[in-house]
Amino acid sequence: MRALCWTGVNEVAVEDVPEPKLLNRQDALVRVTASSVCGSDLHLLDGYVPAMLKGDVLGHEFVGEVVEVGQDVRHRRVGERVTVCSILGCGRCHYCQEGLWSLCDNTNPNPGLQEKLNGHSSAGIFGYSHAMGGFAGSHAEYVRVPYADVNAFPVPENVPDSNAVFASDAVPTGWMGADLGQVGPGDVVAVWGCGGVGQMAALASLRMGAERVIAIDRFPERLGMAAALGAEPLDYERTDVLDALKELTGGRGPDVCIEAVGMESHGTGPQYAYDRAKQAVRLQTDRGLALRQTVQACRKGGTVSVLGVYVGMVDKFPMGALMNKGLTMRGAQQHGHRYIPMILERMGRGEIDASALLTHPMSLDDGPKGYELFKRKLDGCVRAVFRP
Repeated sequence: MRALCWTGVNEVAVEDVPEPKLLNRQDALVRVTASSVCGSDLHLLDGYVPAMLKGDVLGHEFVGEVVEVGQDVRHRRVGERVTVCSILGCGRCHYCQEGLWSLCDNTNPNPGLQEKLNGHSSAGIFGYSHAMGGFAGSHAEYVRVPYADVNAFPVPENVPDSNAVFASDAVPTGWMGADLGQVGPGDVVAVWGCGGVGQMAALASLRMGAERVIAIDRFPERLGMAAALGAEPLDYERTDVLDALKELTGGRGPDVCIEAVGMESHGTGPQYAYDRAKQAVRLQTDRGLALRQTVQACRKGGTVSVLGVYVGMVDKFPMGALMNKGLTMRGAQQHGHRYIPMILERMGRGEIDASALLTHPMSLDDGPKGYELFKRKLDGCVRAVFRP
């Protein structure tokens, strides 16, 4: 079959790879009908996530049709259209039982690197390096889905792939950001990053009753999309973010700050140049400019919710501000299984429509071009979605 593979730093190619097969009795095979790029994929392309091997199939956000199921699969059936969570859970371990799905003990067969780096390993993730399990990704014609009864969710008939594909990752991740921040009626929320996840975090915050959502980015088309959702756009290249947030909140600061950027955050000024230089020569693994701003901007006693992907160490983290302001900081890879059924139901009722994120529908063979547009933010690309 054809698949889009990582072939080196900033290199991808469409190659012929073996079709997946059922390996365990709880597996299913899914024929992919739509697979989206994601901002966290760029960390793989740029070489900042370890344990990528030449030929690894990329992609973790997808929708498709079940074509085969293992003997112990009870709830999914051949012919069913499903959204598959990007994070793999077993459904049985302590963490899955507690709803902490991305901390699953059983779905990452290669825990060693994370255990050395972080003390413990997290769950397996489709197409996200051998440190996350080495699972083949979704930019392919077919994908093997382990624990299919747990990780695949039936899509309502009236929800098109252009919407359902984002129920796999972008929408539940954004929803989790607002949920971890405990956004409620009357809150002022600031969201760093207006990519797919940031847009959905803004939408979720508004659905949870936030009085105001301030969306921070530099690309006019992304800020315009956030404004269309009901957020207030803030261009960090035209204004000082910390000063602007103080002014917009009467000096108090946002109640909840959601970081949806991650380890390659952009910015302006000497601190950004310093971060880039240190990361380029591997003196730090993660650029933390956006993360620092969330801590500095958040009101006293507020909450910082971290959705952007980080893999290691952030230099010059404002621990004093976190402690002395009495902040709560929460983060995780997405616990998507908590939210996906609710999201699909709301999509079916017309209450959530994420299809505007799909700016560039493309064939799988155009995958390298899609990633170039996405990485460089060319032609207004928010998400390229591949159809095998």
